[in-house]
Amino acid sequence: MIDISKITQGKNLTEIDEQVLNYIISNFDNVLQKGVRQIAEENYTSAATVIRLSKKLGYTGFVDMYYNLLPQVKSTEYQQTGVVENFPDITSQDFFKYNTMDDAEQFIERVLNLNQNYIFIYATGFSGIAAEYLYKKLLVLGKKTILASGTDSVGVFENNIEDIGALVVISKSGETQQVIDKLNAAREHNITTVSFTKEISNRVGNLSDLNFKIVDNSKLDDRNMLPNIFFPRLLMAFEMIMKTYFDRL
Repeated sequence: MIDISKITQGKNLTEIDEQVLNYIISNFDNVLQKGVRQIAEENYTSAATVIRLSKKLGYTGFVDMYYNLLPQVKSTEYQQTGVVENFPDITSQDFFKYNTMDDAEQFIERVLNLNQNYIFIYATGFSGIAAEYLYKKLLVLGKKTILASGTDSVGVFENNIEDIGALVVISKSGETQQVIDKLNAAREHNITTVSFTKEISNRVGNLSDLNFKIVDNSKLDDRNMLPNIFFPRLLMAFEMIMKTYFDRL
């Protein structure tokens, strides 16, 4: 069930790197005790390969990689137990675990208060469903908004780029390449960029002027197969921002 594609995306891993990473995740309960040398031996490679893998993924070494992957792997395993009574709740405090009222105020100032320019919303896959919700929410507020997804022509963005004042993107993983491409193009044209992603560090969040971090209980479940309330929390984040907007009015 654990999908490593979003961990490896953009990291230029070799086939043996991916094999070792899959092995580490599949044997997560005892790889720390085994150590680098035994992991290397069981994958018919060298200890240096394991160390290089950790550094390619952005960690200082194997132990650092293990402890950073630990909450992601364990949260996914937790969701696979199917224990309904332990299903996480949604509260308004979820928003403030990683975001502040100042973040909401910035969204209002830099996005909702645009007068002449368009707000361009972009997302793919399941995130596109949430993007459509935000799009319709902004339309009923009288905001000039354009919505596009991965199935739309790149021309939808490029042909309107001179009239776009803010780009708002949604990416659960924070590693969707199509979203990253849009952010890079927006930055070249000095367009304000805002992203909604999971709470751990990711490329989409790092590229954005303003990044809202949404708690994701199944960080390695890229295909959204397991029960998860990332998207309900995301919709709540939208509504928290809207509440702040109306409070100001």
